[in-house]
Amino acid sequence: MGFKRRVLVQLLASATIAGPAFAQEVPAGSGSGQTTQADVPSQQAPSDVDGDIIVTAQKRDENIQNVPISIQAIGTRRLDQLNVSNFTEYTQLLPSVAFQSSQPGVTTVYMRGVASGGDGNHSGSLPSVGTYLDEQPVTTIGGTLDVHIYDIARIESLAGPQGTLYGASSQAGTIRIITNKPDTAGFYGRVDGEVNSVKAGGIGFTTEGMVNIPLGERAALRVVGFYQRDAGFIDNVPGTRSFLPQPGGITVDNDDFVEKDYNDTETYGGRAALKIDLDDSWTATPTLLYQEQRSHGAYAFDAQVGDLQVQRFYPEFRRDRFAQAALTIEGQLGNWDVTYAGALLDRKALQSSDYTDYSEAYDNLYSSVGGLAGYFYYQDNAGNTIDPRQRVIGRDHFKKLSQEVRVASPADEPFRLVAGAFYQRQSNLIFQDYQIPNLGTDVSVNGYPGTLWLTRQHRVDKDYAMFGEASLDLTPRFTITAGVRGFIYDNSLVGFFGFGRNPGVDPDDGRPFTATPFNAAGSSRTGVAGCYVAGGGTLRDAVGGGGAIPAFLTNGDVGAIPCVNLGVSNGVAVQPKSADGQGVTYRFNATWKPTDDVLLYGTWSRGFRPGGINRRGDVPDYDADFLTNYELGWKTTLAGGALRFNGAVYQQNWDQFQFSFLGENSFTVIQNGPDARIRGVEMDANLTAGGFTLGASGAYTDAVTRTDLCATVTCDGSGDDVVSRSGTRLPITPRFKASATARYTVPVGAAKAYVQGLVAHQSSAASDIRRRVVETGTGRLVDPAQEIGRLPAFTTANVALGMEWGNYTLEVFARNVTDERGQIARFVQCGSCYQRPYAVPITPRLIGIRGGAKF
Repeated sequence: MGFKRRVLVQLLASATIAGPAFAQEVPAGSGSGQTTQADVPSQQAPSDVDGDIIVTAQKRDENIQNVPISIQAIGTRRLDQLNVSNFTEYTQLLPSVAFQSSQPGVTTVYMRGVASGGDGNHSGSLPSVGTYLDEQPVTTIGGTLDVHIYDIARIESLAGPQGTLYGASSQAGTIRIITNKPDTAGFYGRVDGEVNSVKAGGIGFTTEGMVNIPLGERAALRVVGFYQRDAGFIDNVPGTRSFLPQPGGITVDNDDFVEKDYNDTETYGGRAALKIDLDDSWTATPTLLYQEQRSHGAYAFDAQVGDLQVQRFYPEFRRDRFAQAALTIEGQLGNWDVTYAGALLDRKALQSSDYTDYSEAYDNLYSSVGGLAGYFYYQDNAGNTIDPRQRVIGRDHFKKLSQEVRVASPADEPFRLVAGAFYQRQSNLIFQDYQIPNLGTDVSVNGYPGTLWLTRQHRVDKDYAMFGEASLDLTPRFTITAGVRGFIYDNSLVGFFGFGRNPGVDPDDGRPFTATPFNAAGSSRTGVAGCYVAGGGTLRDAVGGGGAIPAFLTNGDVGAIPCVNLGVSNGVAVQPKSADGQGVTYRFNATWKPTDDVLLYGTWSRGFRPGGINRRGDVPDYDADFLTNYELGWKTTLAGGALRFNGAVYQQNWDQFQFSFLGENSFTVIQNGPDARIRGVEMDANLTAGGFTLGASGAYTDAVTRTDLCATVTCDGSGDDVVSRSGTRLPITPRFKASATARYTVPVGAAKAYVQGLVAHQSSAASDIRRRVVETGTGRLVDPAQEIGRLPAFTTANVALGMEWGNYTLEVFARNVTDERGQIARFVQCGSCYQRPYAVPITPRLIGIRGGAKF
């Protein structure tokens, strides 16, 4: 066990035992007045259900039943009862949320059907769903932060555009994770542990702990630590691959990598928050977060090989570490509330992936000319044909600085205002090294022996915004709200992508290809051939004109690269290629409360996602896309507060949405696609009757394109370039998704025993929007949606039986009781690898025991 993990385990072992913190409760039907942190203790008397939860979705503390937007909140008590610890588990309870995930830490989130199916690449579109940890955005390119869920006050899910208060990456919605804050009221702590077993898999376990320490009357410290090991259940089984020429070609096996329960995951880290009451009006809360996730193996299976089985030929792993330092300052100027929220997030990910499927596919595609060996010259320095299998070593270093200042007028006045300014700068240093062992120097990327293809780029995304929302009570029961956000975005990208170049041979000189070609791909469109040289132009231009080859131009922001082929050259230096824009988003809302227990609202809102730059320099930039939402909703509290029933119906128009796909030579391309129309209904209900509680939520989503999607931004009118026809359903999001939870508690002497269950269902969905593309190398038409396969419908059930007595809890549980093989994503490794589609399954049946104690 590493040093950091030993320290973490010692922290947990020494943590004093404490009880769960419960959701903030207010009397049913209460108003939406401002509530300070000092008024809301982080720990309250136990109850079997969350009370009316106080949320901050509109940048104010409000009873969730008085918030006129579609919002679901999972409170502390329910998170504890359902043993929620990660993103997959809590999104099961959010019917408007869908996602794609290839492995832990590589997850793209969608809301209300706003999905094109190919987002998530590190050089792709910004996310369409924002993620916040407390007041700070933690939205990242290439994968949502899978923050470990423990000692969390609530999770808020805001469906629909949140463009005025939350900005660019909240085009389709926002997910907010709100932690429990330090509490000066007393010293307490908590520790929990779990051991579980996965069917046909390994043993997993979790240990978690927290401690709250008052530091006098005006300060308190809260510390959380956790370690979790998720057992593997995918087996890497023996297999072979054969490559041309045949006979006498190369056959390889994966004997060195065969392993049962291949895909285990370790997650460990902690949080610390310090609350300081500077005076009676001002509070500062600095926080630190550290989390590291180490995953091994593959998290998808190949049905052609077997259930929960794959054949991998190189080591696979991912190390994902992120740390955040944040500061929130809250106070009052007169009777106005003032908030500052700033954070610096640093995330580093290192990944090794087997890319043998790419080699196999392209060996087949070029079989008529000798496969990889005959056409691409995969040879060593002595001219011998080599094993063409590839592995990809990827590194991403992501940084995010965000700052927001806002003010809010008194919440009990008939006119209320929230206004502020926001700035963020996020960058990613991208490194992708496609390696073939023993690859000759002449067919390697210059300066990178053994590297067939290199991507090394620096991406920067900057956002500036001013925002405000005002509400006016026209009568005590009728309120109108108007909000606006003016934004500016400025994105840039610079670096290198592509193959190397053998300077002694060039087809543009009229010389034929030999055993040492112009570059490793037999093409001069990417790589060193396109690099900028002194005096202007590219190496391709200079070689074609004859004479001496000028010196390459470089850029110091990227690191060690052969040269720069993505940027803007002036003949002396290369500046980053940039894309910028500005505009306005808005929200208009009308709220009517015919009675104290019924709220009706209508909303017209707009969200956006910034445009950007394609990492392939010969592909044009893509523009911002916009989502306009029309929504009617209701919130009701009935039967004296025992029953709550909320819902919304909506239509969303998604204009020229950004569409990411694997294009020619498996290169990710982003372009603006067609318009789409999304209609839906979402509802949730909660019933409490004595010791029995029941909760249910569901969503129906009808999302289709309104115009043709073509291979280029503008359809040529012939119909030959149409990728999918108007009326095609958008992928990933199921048409119907629902979940229900039930819990019954009964006294047993001085203790309480309980039984609870959860059932979740989602219908099938397409895995790709494309229905007709031309395959690289063969020119044949293929249907990616059919080749990759649909995400099938599935239903899962969880059950638990437990007891609470005094300061202790004990529970036995089973998840996915029927061992359903639900699929949360399907994919292929490259744009021509349709012969091997993969499916990412949910965890098979898991049985475990969990215990906790508090003081």
